[in-house]
Amino acid sequence: MSAQNDSKKVTLRDLNALKNSGTKIASLTAYDAGFAAMLDKSGMDFILVGDSLGMVVQGRETTIPVTIDEIIYHTQMVVRGTERAMVMADLPFMSYSCAKDCLNNAARLMKEGGAEIVKLEWGALEISMVSRLTECGIPVCAHLGLTPQAIYKYGAYRVQGREEKTAKQMIDDARALEEAGADMLLLECVPTNLAAKITKNAGVPVIGIGAGPKVDGQILVLYDILDIWPGKRTRFSKNYMAEGGTIQKAVESFVTDVKMCRFPTAEYSFE
Repeated sequence: MSAQNDSKKVTLRDLNALKNSGTKIASLTAYDAGFAAMLDKSGMDFILVGDSLGMVVQGRETTIPVTIDEIIYHTQMVVRGTERAMVMADLPFMSYSCAKDCLNNAARLMKEGGAEIVKLEWGALEISMVSRLTECGIPVCAHLGLTPQAIYKYGAYRVQGREEKTAKQMIDDARALEEAGADMLLLECVPTNLAAKITKNAGVPVIGIGAGPKVDGQILVLYDILDIWPGKRTRFSKNYMAEGGTIQKAVESFVTDVKMCRFPTAEYSFE
């Protein structure tokens, strides 16, 4: 079951209803109208125009070089291919480092790109940013755990929150972000039990990518599940193309597996 039937647009209210009913939320990334239309017809609840496009579309080593103009351009294409799924767009690296830039770029993603919610990666400044965006009526998804825009700080893509201190901090951060007005939380590369605690305590939908099965929904990078990116596929991503045989079947299988609680299994999770 998806958030709405094919004739109605998915909203944040619908996603909250799915959380409250225990129905899983399904999402994938997309970067153009063709893939967006396919995802939309497959029952996706929301589509993310992620800065992952820097790696899987542009062939870069990290997401850091992606610009706000590039995100707007790809968001415009995804919106054109979408009728019912909600469209989320990333605020790229250093596009929200001060309140003025954050508000201006978030407004551009919505006014020029057509996004219905923006996502930013967690850092010490983001509580005030989330609060200000909320005051201005801009829906926000806050991204915790492994935040790829900080890859040079981490030094490598590693699971976050395994130590007691960092786990407690992530729980506190999630609560603070929600209190500041965050409408959704996204957890990346987080141990299953920690993700479960955050989800249980959260009053908003919690979406996982490499965060185990006990969150409210799942998101993966489209190019990973279709096995069409030449780079190394992350451990938490499943190659659905190997089983589906066609792009349409692969995407539909992902949605079904998420809704039926068949993905992710322990093989695609972290302890």
